Amino acid sequence: MKVRLLSIGKDRSGLYEPAVQEYARRLGHYTRFELVELPEASGKKLKPGDAKAAEADAILAKRKPQDWLVALDERGSLLDSVELSRYVGKAQTGAKDLLFVIGGDEGLDTRVREAANLSLSLSKMTLPHRLARVVLIEQLYRAFTILKGEPYHK
Repeated sequence: MKVRLLSIGKDRSGLYEPAVQEYARRLGHYTRFELVELPEASGKKLKPGDAKAAEADAILAKRKPQDWLVALDERGSLLDSVELSRYVGKAQTGAKDLLFVIGGDEGLDTRVREAANLSLSLSKMTLPHRLARVVLIEQLYRAFTILKGEPYHK
């Protein structure tokens, strides 16, 4: 099984990247994990909404046939850690790869949300995209430790 986390934009602050790298390293003990950063589709020539559409094209181009696409969206389902681990386990036993997607500043285009196998919300609160990436990657690490029966999740 392979897990990819695709996100739009870069962490310009540098605050979150050390945590992302630490959890990516930990995840490597359980699965093939890859971080994919796509550039923001911003510019003076784009009309409102065009950036989301351009980002959707780039996101959907990265999807492979064996992927279960999980779109992070504020309107998505709220899962607890055990429920997320069950979803990961179901993908694992079904020989599916997981592609988690975090959109840019404008969020995800409707086409990405409609293509998703699961729309997932991390919180009812609004999180900065870079912080959402840290929360998600930690929860993926937690999901694998739950599946292995390890004591990380208490």
